This record gives sequence, C-alpha cells and structure tokens, in this order.
Amino acid sequence: MEKQPQVISKVEQGFALGTTYLIRYEVENDSIDLLKDIEEVFNVVNKSMSTYLPTSDISRINKGDSTVVVDEYFIEVFKKAKEVWKNSGGRFDPTVGALVNAWGFGPEKALKEMHQKQVDSILKFTGFDKVKIDDGFKIVKSNLQIYLDFNALAKGYTIDLIGRKFDEKGIKNYLIEVGGEILTKGKNSKTVKNWIVAIDHPLQNEGERLIVEKVKLEDKAMATSGNYRKFRVDEKTGEHYVHTINPLTGYPQKSNVLSVSVIANSCMEADAYATALMVMPLKEAKELLKNLDYLDAYIISTDKDGNLEEYRTRRFQDLLVD
Repeated sequence: MEKQPQVISKVEQGFALGTTYLIRYEVENDSIDLLKDIEEVFNVVNKSMSTYLPTSDISRINKGDSTVVVDEYFIEVFKKAKEVWKNSGGRFDPTVGALVNAWGFGPEKALKEMHQKQVDSILKFTGFDKVKIDDGFKIVKSNLQIYLDFNALAKGYTIDLIGRKFDEKGIKNYLIEVGGEILTKGKNSKTVKNWIVAIDHPLQNEGERLIVEKVKLEDKAMATSGNYRKFRVDEKTGEHYVHTINPLTGYPQKSNVLSVSVIANSCMEADAYATALMVMPLKEAKELLKNLDYLDAYIISTDKDGNLEEYRTRRFQDLLVD
C-alpha cells in the first residue's frame, strides 16, 4: 500500500502594509518555505502604490512627477478602481483624500472653515474621471493637485498576489489574512472542513472582541469595511451614525451603515466593494448588490431609534455557521 505524504502545516505572521498579517498553509515537504515569496509581494505592492513610502510610484505621481511609468500591479488595481467607481455611481473614489482631510476625517490637519468656495476649489481636483493611463503607461491627470490613494484596494490585491504565488507552488489549502481581510483555498485540514472566519461586532468597545457572525469560506475572499469605534451618537435620539464624504457634493453626510462584509472571488474585489457599499446610502447599496449578483454581502446598520438592523444577500445567509 502506497504511503500517503505527510501534510505539514505552516504559519507565517508579521507586520506589513501598516497592519498585521497571519498566513496558514500546508505543504508536503518541510523544506518548502514561502516567507520569501510573501515578503516579495509586500515589497512590490509597497514600491508601486504605498502612499506612506515617499519613493513609491504613487507618491511620485501625487507629487506631480509625470515621468513615472506604472507597473502591471498598478495597472491592475487602477482598472479595478475604475470599474468600482463606475458601478458605485462615483461614490467610491480614490481621489477623495483631499476632501477627507479638509473636513477633518483624515490624517492631515483640517481646514479651519469650510464654505462653498473652498469645497468647490477642492472638487476641481476630486473625481476619478479626471485620471487615466496613457499608451505609454503613464498617469495623466487633468489637475496636478489630484491625489490618488488606492488603500481601499491595495490590501486585498496584495492578498490575491500572495494567493497566486501559492497556487503557482501547488499549495492546495491556505488562509491568507492581512489586516482582517481574508482569502481562502481548499479546506482547513485540522477540521477537514471549510475555513471558518469571524465578523466583528461594529459597536464593540475598545479592548473587547465581540463576534457578530461566523462564515464558512472555500476558495473565496472576504473583506469587512467598518466604522469601528468611529461612529457618533446623536444625544437627542441615541441614533448611531458615521460621517462619510460624498465625493459628488464635496460635503460630509450622515450614514447609518456601520459595517459591510463582502464575499467575492478575489480579495481586491471584496475589499473595494466593501468600501464602496460603506459610502453608499443603504437603499443604493442594496440595489448595487442586486445588479452585481456575483457578490455576497452582509450589512449592519442602525434604525432611527439606534437599534441594529441586518441585511444579508441570500447566498451570504447560506454561508453562516450556527
């Protein structure tokens, strides 16, 4: 009788892209070590589109360098961003950073006073329709002050690239998690079942971990976008809400959507659409999900009395673990 190869479980964990990562995978040969492959992916993504790295391609483009020839990774993310921007009616917009900062919701110092003239001036360099890639693979912006930020897709895309590396190496079972976003393949050999992942409760307090749902995944990705601990409470009504910037008007708006989890074939898609659905009114978000029936989603919002409301697509409901 032929001896079955022994399966060896490996775990790689560390810090990258400004967050933590945890990767579980299985090999039949203990000499196979994929840490170098993992680190290589983090490096190429950082070099291409990290807004925190001054020498990255995207940072140079944001500083007005029109000589940058973007790589295949940048192009793939750019194309997906355009698709999500179109499908969301412009509510998902990688050029919204200047508005976010001006209103005091970003890392930069807020402007003291925001009035219509200032909003209008910032809107001149907001809008993903004002950016394109030319035939020489250079970024063309209608206004040099346009600031690109792919952070809503880059993490998911990084996970997909690591998954592709694993597929090339013949790894059949793995779970890749970076900053809470996940891609799975095959099964968890410890349980011989689908990988099971948890979704955090959006109203948990600092220092506690409350799980609202558990989901089983096989050959799928999941990303959650949430205003965890960033919500505000209306003192009069008790309503929980968050402020999101509407890139179409340039103004903040109230949103009662607290958390969106999306399951998709790729983590970049799950990542991007989780972000897009967060900034859309609930009615529009549900309509988008009907039109994009290849996505599955779970949306947590609050009603006018501050009570939690949940919306799940039908297939998402089927993936829940009791």
